[in-house]
Parts: sequence; C-alpha cells; structure tokens
Amino acid sequence: MKKLNSIAELKAAVKEFKPVLDLRENHTDAIPDKRDILVCGGTGCTSSDSLQIIENLKAEIEKAGLSDHAMVHLTGCFGFCAMGPIVKVYPDNVFYVHVKPEDAAEIVQSHIANNQVVERLLFEEPALDHQKVQKHEDMAFYKKQLRIALRNCGHINPEDITEYIANDGYLALAKCLEEMTPQEVIEEMKKSGLRGRGGAGFPTGVKWESASKNPAVNGKKFIVCNADEGDPGAFMDRSLLEGDPNSVLEAMAIAGYAVGASQGYIYIRAEYPLAIDRLKIAIAQAEEAGVLGDNILGTGFNFKIELKYGAGAFVCGEGTALINSIEGKRGEPRMKTFSSSKHGLWQAPTSVNNVETFGNVPAIINKGADWFASFGNEDSKGTKVFALGGKVNNVGLVEVPMGTTLREIVYEIGGGIPNGKEFKAVQTGGPSGGCISARDLDTPIDFKSLASIGSMMGSGGMLVLDETDCMVDISKFFLEFTVDESCGKCTPCRIGNRRLLEILNKICRGNGTEEDLVNLKSLATIIKNTSLCGLGKCAPNPVLSTLNCFYDEYLAHVKDKKCPAAKCTAMLNYVITDDCIGCGLCKKNCPAEAINGEKKQKHVIDTTKCLKCGACMEKCRKGAIIKE
Repeated sequence: MKKLNSIAELKAAVKEFKPVLDLRENHTDAIPDKRDILVCGGTGCTSSDSLQIIENLKAEIEKAGLSDHAMVHLTGCFGFCAMGPIVKVYPDNVFYVHVKPEDAAEIVQSHIANNQVVERLLFEEPALDHQKVQKHEDMAFYKKQLRIALRNCGHINPEDITEYIANDGYLALAKCLEEMTPQEVIEEMKKSGLRGRGGAGFPTGVKWESASKNPAVNGKKFIVCNADEGDPGAFMDRSLLEGDPNSVLEAMAIAGYAVGASQGYIYIRAEYPLAIDRLKIAIAQAEEAGVLGDNILGTGFNFKIELKYGAGAFVCGEGTALINSIEGKRGEPRMKTFSSSKHGLWQAPTSVNNVETFGNVPAIINKGADWFASFGNEDSKGTKVFALGGKVNNVGLVEVPMGTTLREIVYEIGGGIPNGKEFKAVQTGGPSGGCISARDLDTPIDFKSLASIGSMMGSGGMLVLDETDCMVDISKFFLEFTVDESCGKCTPCRIGNRRLLEILNKICRGNGTEEDLVNLKSLATIIKNTSLCGLGKCAPNPVLSTLNCFYDEYLAHVKDKKCPAAKCTAMLNYVITDDCIGCGLCKKNCPAEAINGEKKQKHVIDTTKCLKCGACMEKCRKGAIIKE
C-alpha cells in the first residue's frame, strides 16, 4: 500500500479499508449475495493441511463461477484447536470443524452455490446433548471468553496490513503521537492496571516509567519484545504473532514513544518459522505504509524493529539472559544488581515486555484504561490467554477475564475430562508453576490467588491431569525439563536440581524412603531461595506443590512400593485375569517370551522375565490383562 504521510491520511485509510471487514462483522441469517470464507492459518491447522484447504476452496469457487460472490482468506488461530482445521463462512457466521482439503468441493457446492449448510462439518455441542451448532457464540468453549489480546486472531488476514488498519490498526499509535505526551501514555498504562503477562506480573506502566526516567546511554534506549516462549505445551505468544503481528509492532512503537526509544527488538525462537515469516511481512508492510521506521506518519517520531533469533534455550526467556543473547553473548542470567530499565541492552535503559503484554496495549489506548480495568478483579485487571491442554475435551487457546475460576476453565470452557475420568490436578505456569488439586478448583485466576496456593500465572500454560496421571511422575517430568534447560551458571540450580531429580527417579523406581521425602522438601526449599534467576528459583515448584497436595501418593511410592496411578513402570506387574480365553496373542507378541499357557487355557506372565513393555496388554482383545 502507499505510504501514509500524516495521521489524517491514516484515519482516511481506516475509513477506506473498513468495508473489507463488513461481511465478517455484520452477520445475517438472510441469504447473502457475497461471502467471506476464513480458514485458520495457525501452526496447528497448517500442519493439518489448512493451506491446501485454502487452495482447494479457491479452485472450487473459480470452477463454479462464483469468484464475484465468495472470497477465501487466510487468518490466525480461532482458538478451538481440538476442532481444527477450522473454516468460517461470513456473513452467515457458520463454523465448520475438522475440515479436510477434500471437503472444499462440498462446502462450495452446497453452502456457497446452494445456500445449504454442510451439516456433517458442524460442531456437536456436548452441553446441548451433542446438538449441531452453526455459530461459535453457541459453543460453551467461547461463551465465557473475552478476546482483547486475541481480538484480531481469526478475524483478519495477518499477512495483509490493510485488514489490520481496517480494524482501527495504528490508530492507537496515532492517538499517542497526536494527543498524548509520553508521560500521559505511561499514566494511562498505569491506570489500566496491565501487568506483565510473561509470568512475573510486574506493572507495565511502572516499568515504562522507570525506563523513561533513566537517561539514555549514547543517545539510546530500547524496547524488547520477549517472544522466547519455551514452556512445554505453551503456544499463546506464538499464536498471537502468527495471527496478529501488527498489534505487537504498534504496541512496541507506542512503548518506544513513551520511554524515548527509537529501536525495538523482537527476540523470537528460530523454531517458530511461521511467526517469523509473518513478522517479517508485517514489518516490511508497516515500513512501506509509514507506520514504522523514520518519521512515522510525518510526526518526526522514529522507531525501527529488528528480529533477533533464539536457539531454543529456555533460560533465555529470563530477561537478563535474553539481553545477553541479543548482545551476542552466552545466554545466561546476570546478577540483578540493577534493573534492565536502568542498565539493559548495551547498558542502555531497556523495557522488556512479552508478546501478550504488548498485544493488550493498542486496545487500552483506543478504548481507555477504565475500559480495560473494568475486566478482572482488584489484584489483576483485564484478561489472560491460556494454552489449555492435557486431559480435557476442548484443547485450545482461550482468553478469559482475570478472576475466572479454574473450574470454569476446565469444565465449562474445556468441556471437562474425557473418557469419563476424574479430574486430578491442573498445572499452571509450566515447569515453573505448581500443580493445583481438586480442592482448589474454585480458585480465581489471578496473580495473588495462584501464588497463595503454591502455583503461579506464568506465561499461560495450563495442563489438565486426570486420575491416570501419577503426580510424582509429573513433577519428575517438569524437573527433567528444567535440569536440561539450566544454563549451569549457579550451583543451586546446576547441582541442586539434578540431586532433586535423582531422588525422584529413586522414588519412581521403588527404592525411595520416607527420609527421601524430607530431603526433597528441604533441598527444594534451598534451591528456591538461593538460585540466581527465575528458572532456578521456580524449578522446585512442581515438586513442592505436589508434595503439598499429593503427599499420599509419595507415601504410597516409598512405603507401599505402589504407584496408585499405575504409571511408574518399575512398580508395576502385568497380570492376566480369569477373562483370558487362551487365544495366544499376548504370548505371540511378548518380546521377552515371558508368557506361558496352552491354547484355550488361561495364560500366565512370568514377572521375572517381564519387560513391562505393555505389548501383551495392547494386543489382548478381551481386556484380560491388567496392571497392578
């Protein structure tokens, strides 16, 4: 698009491009003359051939001679990942799930050409006795959500800046440059109550204010976007960058204006190629449009953004380690003798915020701090994005007002536990967080409440566990991750966490003692209190929280030498029950030749030879083999 040389030209462009989104925003039950078809282009759906769905839809539309009546658009993540690939048709507001490339012909012929909804591709709502529903508003998954950070994901094409501008894009930046002083921008952020969404929850406005008050070094201050999202199962920031990169660019420019910085860096994992590609497109388009770079919108304000790639080190999500990495140094934390707001990147004042934090900023500026602060509770304002995963029916990306309870997320939005299993725990905050038991399911999601029960908000990972999960094994899983990801700089983290892991392995092998449980808690507490950075300080959280909430499971492992969830293989025995019909499949498939028995007679497993691989149990057609 042509360069916008003034704020007036930007406002004119917003009005010019608005009609682009008309079909998506003005829903109707009447038969429309034209339709927009949106296809999810997030990582999950693209891995399931959503790009091929787009190509097939375009080809079928052209073949049917409907090019003047239907347009196909790439968009960001709709959030309902369990149902992907997702296709939405506007203005009918029809939501298709589990779409395959071969379904394109039917969608075009039936829906586009003949106005007949393809019933078999509709979502079946469990809360309505599996009734098929057309609109996402009727789905329990969406009813309690409130999209602020994710407002454009699934709504606009992330590779087309005109669609972002059509939805009031860059008007927040223009408002700051035209109507507000840098201090007024900071005061608005402070008034909004926005806290960092990366885990620590530090007030964003206060961080910006600190960077603004500290003098520049060699005329430089910096804005850094932390996109080094490394928690297992977390994909909040990646999805936002894939679905709405311009909102982050705009927010970084606003932050630059507020603190007096002219240079921004986005530190992003090289493992996120789709997010990187869309950021590159967005930066190039923003510079071409004159909303990024030199003399933005003719105001004299300069702000440039560069990408810096991380190599996948989890510790580089920590602010000082991230700064070291950008500077070309080893990615390990610095001593916190001063804040990055004073001496950060190349010793200059630097404001580091994560992706989701930036994602909220344009909406706050456009709609006002009071509007944002009206959501959430006293401790935590606004909304929070979570990657909901694990043993839950509705896996996906959700954004809810702060103060929403864990129960609401797991059972109403998440649709409960699959296969009739019982809820056991939910892990929040990833490997740095804690496990929350059923007794705390009514805890509201906010910084203070989660901390009070031994967990944390973290960046937004939320792993649901059921009765088949062993909590000792879960804590071991997360500790293995942090041991692998430790930079090794400080002794408590480098050595202490490895010792913790050795004790957990000993317990899971059936060799643990009650003394080990005492040592676990003592060592975990020492590591938490003495480690250099947040990775080490939070690494023991899964151990401490499971010891607190599931001590009986630890006792069963060390006293009874039993794993209640039947997960710890070393403590298990495979047993053939009286339901055995002697078919011989288990015997035939046993790699250790540990099963004996005559045909049509009950077979027996020799536990001294058994490898506990589970092959026999997998092959048994009668379910006659159990673990005990």
